[in-house]
Amino acid sequence: MTFPVDDGRPIFQQVAERIEDDIVDGSLAEEAQAPSTTHFAQFYGINPATAAKGVNVLVDQGILYKKRGIGMFVSEGAREKLLARRRHQFYEQYVVPLLQEAEKLGISGEQLASLITEKGRG
Repeated sequence: MTFPVDDGRPIFQQVAERIEDDIVDGSLAEEAQAPSTTHFAQFYGINPATAAKGVNVLVDQGILYKKRGIGMFVSEGAREKLLARRRHQFYEQYVVPLLQEAEKLGISGEQLASLITEKGRG
């Protein structure tokens, strides 16, 4: 199985995001051992250096930490840190443009909230 190509983003970023997704959805708990770079490389058919680069991005962000001779582990507080970052990204990528377009179309905040509420029910 090869790593799925996702809109031209570098594979190492996709590796990092895959680990992040596992942390956010709870399948990789805080203080749990993260999959090894060898595991990623073999499972997805990618270069081990590419997998290591993805893992190191998360180490640099404080999401993972290394236990010498054992492997990489999820840092305490990593899930909350990721959730906060993703909420901010969601706001910037989706909410801001939505509000801007609603304003152009003359849709009030109340009307927009109503549209979202109705769609959420249905």
